[in-house]
Order: sequence, then C-alpha cells, then structure tokens
Amino acid sequence: MSKKFDTKKYDSIIIGAGPAGMFAAFELINTNPEFNILVVEKGKEVEKRNCPMEKTGKCSNCQPCDIMSGVGGSGTFSDGTLNLRPDIGGNLSEFTEKESDAWDLVNSVDKVFLKFGAPEECYGMCDEENERLYYKAASADIKFIKIKQRHIGSDKTPELIKQFADYLKNKGVKFMSETNVKDLIIENNECRGIIFSQANGTEEKIYSKSILMAPGRAGMSWINEIVNKHNIDAKHGPIDIGVRVEVPAVVMNPITKINRDPKFHIWTSYCGDLIRTFCTNHQGFVVKENYGDFIGVNGHSLKDKKSENTNFAFLTSIELTHPLEDTSKYGESIAKITNTLGGGKPIIQRLGDLKKGRRSTFERLKRSGIKHSLEDVTPGDLAMALPSRIISNIIEGLEKLNKVIPGVATDSTFLYGAEIKFYSRKILVNKNMETSIKNLFVAGDGAGLSRDIVNAAATGLLAGKGIVKRIAQ
Repeated sequence: MSKKFDTKKYDSIIIGAGPAGMFAAFELINTNPEFNILVVEKGKEVEKRNCPMEKTGKCSNCQPCDIMSGVGGSGTFSDGTLNLRPDIGGNLSEFTEKESDAWDLVNSVDKVFLKFGAPEECYGMCDEENERLYYKAASADIKFIKIKQRHIGSDKTPELIKQFADYLKNKGVKFMSETNVKDLIIENNECRGIIFSQANGTEEKIYSKSILMAPGRAGMSWINEIVNKHNIDAKHGPIDIGVRVEVPAVVMNPITKINRDPKFHIWTSYCGDLIRTFCTNHQGFVVKENYGDFIGVNGHSLKDKKSENTNFAFLTSIELTHPLEDTSKYGESIAKITNTLGGGKPIIQRLGDLKKGRRSTFERLKRSGIKHSLEDVTPGDLAMALPSRIISNIIEGLEKLNKVIPGVATDSTFLYGAEIKFYSRKILVNKNMETSIKNLFVAGDGAGLSRDIVNAAATGLLAGKGIVKRIAQ
C-alpha cells in the first residue's frame, strides 16, 4: 500500500532524522509554528529497542546500526556522550562570524538535550584536575583537550529521542519513516523537491520550498551519489583509520574520573602523523559495526550495565591526493582485507603479539589479565591488514600514552580492527549551510560537516536558520 502524505507544498523537507535533521526541524518549527515541515527517514520510527547487552553484557551480533537505525540516527543512539566544544567533532567556527557564536551554538544544543532528558551531571569540570592532566600529558609530548561532557548512555538515549520526536510531532512536524529517497528534483540549478520510492516499487514526488540533506554517516554513499549526479560543489575529506583499544577499567579510572571521554592528540616522531583517542567507553563493551559489505568495530557504554574493561578508538587521520583522492574507497579496501583475514569477523590481537610480529591465538588471549568484551572475533595479526605506517603510529602512540596512563600499553592490551571512521565528501556551503544548488541545504556527518553528535546538531540549527532566511526572501 502506498504511503499517504500531505500533497500541499512543504516549506521544508528534511532528509534524515538524526541529530542534524531533528535539530533543524526544532529550529524551524520554533521559529515559525506555521511552517509545514516533513522529515523523511529511511529507518523506522523511534521506539525503545532493547539491546541484549543491557542484560548479558555481550553483543549478539544485532549490530549498532540495527539497534540505532531510524529516528535519532546512529550517532545519537551510540554511547550518547556529548562533547560540549565547537572544535571537537568538527569546527563550528568556520560557519560562524565569531568564535563566541560557535560556543553559543554548542550551548543551544546542550539546552535542547537537557530539555528532553539529558542528565544534569557533567564531566571534565574540575579545573585543577584538568590542569594536572594537561601538564602531565604535555610532559610526554601529548596534547590533552579539556572538554565539558555529558554522558547519556546507549541504553538511555532511545527514550530521550522519543521525547524529542514526540515534541516535534506535537508541534506539527510530520515524519515519514521507512522511506527511501531516490533523488532530488533540481531544475535550473534550484532544488524543488524529492523523489522517493514506495514499498511497492513505485516512485512519488513531493515538492518543497527548501530541502535539507542530513542523512548522517549511514547515508554517506547516498549523498555522494547525489553530489556526483547533480555536480554539487564538494571536496574529499580525510578518513580515520586505526583500532579499538581495550584495557582493564582500573587502568583508565584515574583519567575517566577527570574526563569521561578524554581526548589525547599525539604526533608520532617516526611518521610525523597525528594519532588520537576517540570515543572512550568507561566500563563499556566493544561491539561490531556493520557497514553492509564489511564489519568494523566500535564501542558502547551503558548507564545500567558495566563491564570490567574500558575501550577507546585510536585513530590516524589519512588524507590522499592524486591519483586516488577518494578516502572512502581506500578505507573500504582496508576494512575488506581485515574481514577476509578475520573470516568475516573483526580481528583481535594483543599488543605484545603485534610488537613481536606474530598473530594472536585464543591461547595467547587467555594470558591477558582481562576477558575481551567482544567474543565474536578472530585472533590474528593486524599488521597483515593495516598499512605499516598506521601500525607504527599505533605502537608509538600507545607507548607515549603509557607515560600519561600507566598500563595502557602492556603486552596484554587488546587491539580490535579495523576501526574506520568514514566521512562523506565535504559539501561546500555558505554560512547558511546552503550548497551550490539554490534551496538545497546540508548538515551533519553525511555531508562531511561534522563528526559527532553535538557538532551535527549544531549544523542542523544553522541549516534551520539558513532555511528561514531563504524562505523569507
């Protein structure tokens, strides 16, 4: 049966119901309650999805993208850590007149999350502890980024997003879920609507005064197709490649008590590359990340279920030039090789085995003082899959980090691979988040403009403000 929708021309159609899309809708409907807004989402309506890890502490291979798909987006249904800085997970200052405006955006995003149930408690607020950690890191030639953070938790975010979605619906925003947008309607360099497919295979058109593309990281391939087809101005961005590190929680406790998701930036001396910590999950779980053609790794932490381990991503940023500028293809090739060697599963290796140039085995894994939180893995040799430059960065980076976090670089440290953060080509926009196509706006991770929840949400607010200006003209 075909979906029923209002055939009246919309003021705005938002493609994607992740943080960017929902915050854009929030800005639009609160600016003008009379706006006719439609949010089109490929996934399902938001609902309470019970992750088996809440009870068992083990990943049942349902995958984060299964649990987290739909309204709210994959970012918001992840660990739910809000990094309240404009220069972490993106750079909001490039879209604002003043740096203070970027901070105002972050504060606006924070207030919305608090409105719908984010905890009042913040991490990283003790200036004295931050300063001690900052100088300890500096003495090891490492930069520690001081951040105010909130932690919602993978198990608590669905209810927050449901509250958010219900609020928008009560304000009059319409949601059309399980809908696949096939193309945009572009005439004379102006976007006029969307073409979407019905469950029965037929295609329909909806027209609007403005279109916002905010499909999130899961929509990266689709947005690249749209960019290519319609010659939208864009450029290739970097890609982050590395591993997920897992250590006993007691090793990280002195750091996570100061900052729940600590950001350490390390410049390696051998290659001169930047390697950084990202997405720390205190007493969390390593999980699979399903990209369809291959499996990667990620991490979760829950409010009500704890493990004895802490994990974090350890990533090197890679930029490419001619003849291969497509960093996504490069990352996919590495991920597929890793999966081939792992028999379709992530590879796990002890740091000590990596240093000795040998693969790990289940017998060697048992020698570690902890149990790996992701069980569906293949012991192997990451050096057979990841480029030697990245392996070198990982080893040197962990040895440096060990000076700040003693115990993080022992032989028993677990490394899971590959962890790859794919980013869409960065779509070129003006200060209103409008593309080279009139009436076509973009926001969030899928457009290459952000890399975390807060920055994605902030670009959504900016896009909402930009759409208001365009409609008023």
